[in-house]
Amino acid sequence: MSSELWRLSAVEAVHRLKKKEITPLDLIDASAQRISEVEPALNALPTLCLDRARDHAKRIMAGKANEAEGEAGWLAGLPVSIKDLTDVAGVRTTYGSPIFANHVPAKSHPLVERIERKGGIVVAKSNTPEFGAGGSTFNEVFGRTRNPWNTSLTCGGSTGGGSVSVAAGEVWLAHGSDHGGSLRRPGTYCSTVGLRPSAGRVTRGTSNNLYSPQSVQGPMARNVPDLALFLDTMAGFCPQDAMTFDAPAVSFSAAVANPVAPKRVAFSADFGGRFELDREIREICTKMARRFEELGCIVEEVSPDFGPVDDVFMALRSQQFVVDREQQIEQHRDLIKPDIIWNTELGLKQTASRLAWAERERAALYRRMNEFFRTYDLFVTPGAPTAAFDVNLRAPETIAGKKLENYMAGSTLNSAITVTGSPALAVPCGFDQYGRPVGLQLVGKPRGEAALLQAGALYEKLVGLDRLLPIDPKQGTVPPLQA
Repeated sequence: MSSELWRLSAVEAVHRLKKKEITPLDLIDASAQRISEVEPALNALPTLCLDRARDHAKRIMAGKANEAEGEAGWLAGLPVSIKDLTDVAGVRTTYGSPIFANHVPAKSHPLVERIERKGGIVVAKSNTPEFGAGGSTFNEVFGRTRNPWNTSLTCGGSTGGGSVSVAAGEVWLAHGSDHGGSLRRPGTYCSTVGLRPSAGRVTRGTSNNLYSPQSVQGPMARNVPDLALFLDTMAGFCPQDAMTFDAPAVSFSAAVANPVAPKRVAFSADFGGRFELDREIREICTKMARRFEELGCIVEEVSPDFGPVDDVFMALRSQQFVVDREQQIEQHRDLIKPDIIWNTELGLKQTASRLAWAERERAALYRRMNEFFRTYDLFVTPGAPTAAFDVNLRAPETIAGKKLENYMAGSTLNSAITVTGSPALAVPCGFDQYGRPVGLQLVGKPRGEAALLQAGALYEKLVGLDRLLPIDPKQGTVPPLQA
């Protein structure tokens, strides 16, 4: 039986767990078998904790870890992966860094504690770039994670291992985090769904940047109903994170089960000509965004005014790197990759006046977005400016034939949305001529995850690409650069 359980959706698997048709141990066996089959080609889950998982499963089956049964987001013993930036008690957690190559935390991150309390069973840690910095998933500890659609290509970053783990059927749900697109870009590149929630929706727990809305924790899955289930697992007030707030009275799963289409949808391929993207990506995304009209939506090509958002994001990101990495660079500079040092030193060179300017611009953009959402219910953009690139590169070499200035320059479509404070959802929308996944980024109103997921669920059902997952890894070659 376990040989086929990996094909179940998370919602289906939890339903069968609740009815006692299968056990958590059955699913752990199915996950372990699938991991052994595909990991050599993918390297998505480099650290397994199967004995720990089975101990947790036995506690659930004995009724000793069921205090959250009946609550929204109860997973009933479903195996999940946790990003290797996030502590799991007793499990090797490296943050993708040689500095912490042998680190084993004694205590789990508050979000992991919440997931486990809600019946999620951690079976593995998913691969990530060093400290989560980068749009391609590789590090000096575990190496490169490969895209299951074409193992010569990147899976994106920084929740690359998480996205691959659900796409290939290794687990049913994956935890991740997002600063400049780290849940959205891997979703786009692997044809999965990834949600960047509103700040405060999900606890960040132990973060030193506790009062910054830039980095958030969130879910990845194969389809929107599964994603909504995992968001229910994660969401809610946490006393260790002052920005968090209570979960909604109506669960996200219930909202997705009774979806309401947005009335007015705004679409922009390049935010009014501000950003570059490859021609084929532009054509596919423009065509597929129009499919919202089949749901009865009014679709208009229009963009909010993003102002100097590139500079604002980099100023705020660099300050966050100073908080997180300044002391580590002082102590271990030779062990930290150049991109992190560069980003941190940008922050150290900034003046207080520059940071004050960035904060004023961020506030002004939030107000403009709020006004924009008085007219439109949903803002749709491409999920990425390029399709997945060579797995051996840290970033795409070019976008629309133009070389990138730095490793973050290929993430602007995502990082601009980060600055707005809006939740954003990556959904698959097709494939390019070389079979590489293409996705849309759906952007909702602040704290509007329910309506955003409803729109995503309706679009997903219309397009039907979720039915292609999970997949077996495919070998391939790197396509030529596009204009």
